[in-house]
Amino acid sequence: MPFSVGTWNINSVRLRMPIVERLLVEQAPDVLCLQETKVPDELFPEKAFRKLGYEHIAFHGQKGYHGVATIARRPIEVVEKRRFCEIDDSRHLSVTVKAGGKTILLHNFYVPAGGDEPDPAVNRKFKHKLDFVAEMNAVRAEHDEHSGSILVGDLNIAPLEHDVWSHKQLLNVVSHTPVETENFEAMRLSGDWVDLMRLNVPYEEKLYTWWSYRAQDWQASNRGRRLDHIWSSPNLVPHFAGYEILRLARGWERPSDHVPVIGRFNLD
Repeated sequence: MPFSVGTWNINSVRLRMPIVERLLVEQAPDVLCLQETKVPDELFPEKAFRKLGYEHIAFHGQKGYHGVATIARRPIEVVEKRRFCEIDDSRHLSVTVKAGGKTILLHNFYVPAGGDEPDPAVNRKFKHKLDFVAEMNAVRAEHDEHSGSILVGDLNIAPLEHDVWSHKQLLNVVSHTPVETENFEAMRLSGDWVDLMRLNVPYEEKLYTWWSYRAQDWQASNRGRRLDHIWSSPNLVPHFAGYEILRLARGWERPSDHVPVIGRFNLD
């Protein structure tokens, strides 16, 4: 049974609803996880999604900042809206969805960006990011014969050397510093998560999902980073059918600086 999950930091769902609609029409993922929706729950544009056939909607939002939402063409059930670091930011939402013969626990994350200075002693935003990733160690890739887990989202860390345009030049830039990448990979491994986007991809191949707004010509400079991720529990790896980074969406009208990533599975 084909099953697809998309993830996209949309940088304001109301502002960019036209390109969200374009994605849903052109790609029709079964589930779409959005981050940085920047809208309180009562103002979330549910009608626009329902009109496109996405009747099942869950959101965890706040005014002007952060926010995550999961929309689907099939029933979903909210499991948790987890609070991290004793701060009431809307950065996590988990739901269950049935696909094939399995119940999938789907986590949607928006990890803090961390500010500009990679020093937790002087930058509270960076400290918050490190603390947030540390708490993510408790998020496990739960699975058994009849269930599995998927974790997606803007995790705001490019963990590997070739997940950034220049490993050497970005070693002291937030999102690719050693303290971030080492803690991030340790957290992924401790939770028994598999990085699906790096399966069967040569280590030296560059993978990007984000291009800065600051670049005058993002295509020509191509100074990207892989900040958006798709992970799964080990038992879903044999069912993984590949993924697409929709790079062209970076050039759509009024784009986000992130592009959608869609993971595909064949579930029995």
